[in-house]
Amino acid sequence: MTANTAPRARRRGALADREGLLTWLFLLPSVIYLTALVLLPVALAVALALSGVTAAAPAYRFTGVRHFGSLLGDGAFWRALGDTLLITGVTTVLVLAGGQALAHVLAARFRGRWAVRPLVLLPWVTPAALSATSWRWLLDSPHSPAGPLLRAAGVASWHGRPAVALGAVVAVHVWRLTPLAAVVLTAGLAAVPRDVRDAARVDGAGAVRRALEVTLPLALPSITVAALLTAVLTGADAAIGAVLTGPGGPPRPLAVLAFAQGVDGGALGRGAAIAVLLLPLPLAGMVGLLRLARRRADSEGP
Repeated sequence: MTANTAPRARRRGALADREGLLTWLFLLPSVIYLTALVLLPVALAVALALSGVTAAAPAYRFTGVRHFGSLLGDGAFWRALGDTLLITGVTTVLVLAGGQALAHVLAARFRGRWAVRPLVLLPWVTPAALSATSWRWLLDSPHSPAGPLLRAAGVASWHGRPAVALGAVVAVHVWRLTPLAAVVLTAGLAAVPRDVRDAARVDGAGAVRRALEVTLPLALPSITVAALLTAVLTGADAAIGAVLTGPGGPPRPLAVLAFAQGVDGGALGRGAAIAVLLLPLPLAGMVGLLRLARRRADSEGP
């Protein structure tokens, strides 16, 4: 080792020994990413929600919590909140059920599975607006394959029929998010030791009992992640509802209401207030699911 390289080696060694500094250096890209794409937009939304900014009067005027007070007394806001909770809850349950079934198919060994796995993700990688447009044509057009089936079921036009329109929105969300949940749940199934499942089978446990007492507890972390992703992506989505049923048609989730009033209506402050009130919903769901997973892990013990 030359005289010049020795000091450099000592400096690198000293840097490698400083665990606190290395921790912050490794975390710095994530901190920058979250700040730029999450914290700054949230701060801007809060600032707009506390202002009277509109498309006609773009100058910033601080108005306090006036928008929040008016929203809490607005029946349209509470209907949108109910639609959001209903769509998110039903979609999450159906996506987890369908994703679990699809995960077992993806985890199975069969010829050509490496070609099937990328194809399963096609609904997820397709842009949401394009998916909603395709489904709207499928459900709306008289030339679509679903047209005769809908007319035979007595649904000549599903627009203006809240229950049918809500079912259509849920169906598109389930179709789009089930592949994503299946990939996450497949990783959870792979983490379940095969010898544990074989031991349960030898002990006489049936398929249902093995699923409830072996697979479900061990795959609970992946199920929690899939539920969180589904709930957040469904509750915050404005593209599917706006394209499929229109900004003014039922159902009208909070994200669609925020877009309709803030962008289409030009009331940027009011639209931002609706978006800010949408934030506690995924956070509450996230905290609840994480607490449930931790309580289950603590009850099982080491």
